[in-house]
Amino acid sequence: MGDTVLVGSLLAILSGLMNGSFTLPMRFLGRWEWENVWSIFITSSCLIMPAAILTAIAPRSWAIIAHAPAHAVWIAIATGFAWGFGAIMFGQSVSAIGISLANTLVLAISSALGAFLPMLLLAPQKIFSPTGKMIVAGVAIELVGIALCGTAGRQREQTIGVGAERGDLVGRARPLGVALLLATGAGVLSAVFNIGFALAQPIAAYGRDQGLTQFSSTNLIWWLMLAAGSVANLGFCGYLLVKNRSLAKFRQPGVGHLFSLSVLMALLWGGSIFVYGAAAPRLGPLGTSIGWPLSLATGLLLANAIGVALGEWRRVPGRTKGLMYSGVVVLLVAIVVLSRANY
Repeated sequence: MGDTVLVGSLLAILSGLMNGSFTLPMRFLGRWEWENVWSIFITSSCLIMPAAILTAIAPRSWAIIAHAPAHAVWIAIATGFAWGFGAIMFGQSVSAIGISLANTLVLAISSALGAFLPMLLLAPQKIFSPTGKMIVAGVAIELVGIALCGTAGRQREQTIGVGAERGDLVGRARPLGVALLLATGAGVLSAVFNIGFALAQPIAAYGRDQGLTQFSSTNLIWWLMLAAGSVANLGFCGYLLVKNRSLAKFRQPGVGHLFSLSVLMALLWGGSIFVYGAAAPRLGPLGTSIGWPLSLATGLLLANAIGVALGEWRRVPGRTKGLMYSGVVVLLVAIVVLSRANY
């Protein structure tokens, strides 16, 4: 049992490392427009990778999906489609304010709303239970962390400007206020994704009844939601490719490494989902109290380490850096509190 929990914990950490680093290649893709990068990323991570994994580990998956409970299938499709707009907002926020601040704000808002909104919408009576009170406390702590990080971001913007220290980051810089709106939208729609996943569980139950493993049956839901989300993303990318006349950039000389970096983003992000899916069953009842905070905290810390290493906070005063680091510590505390509430 101890070895199983250890393996599950290591997989959760690996998932966090992958999720915290998947935006790093965006720093080296400035020859392309945002829509060039994002269309390759979404096609690879939301369509090709999940389909390949399902086909490899459970070839009967497609027939099972066709006969799964229709209402659950439509819930997965609808909520996945809504989440797709959140993915667009997240991608835009990274281009707007950089890797460290965007990942920190989106992760914090997503985890806070992802814990609170499902309870508020699906089980409001639990708000006054011990679990509900701990979730509210965790969300309140996260709001403090978000405020600290947001203040640090505002001071950075005032000190070095909106577009400074971007390097070759794909996309264009935006004011912090716009980025906060994008991060909030990504967080809200991430909560919708969580609600949809919970309501679509009859699909996984049907898959297990048909002989699939827990991992394979859960992936049925992932594929439906990710595929539906790709429609929103690719539709928006297509609009931008036409509007900005950036389709021709796919045919630029020597763009093979740009394609490779975009696919690497997909492998890291998509892989983080499936790695965590392999971690959770090994952790058993400890999955939410060990795996979830391990993965989130690892991703949060790594994204900030990457941002510091790339110089995103190089020219800001020490006081501003201290605000940012304090916010990250507060967010880590909130993640632990929320994980205990779930447990």
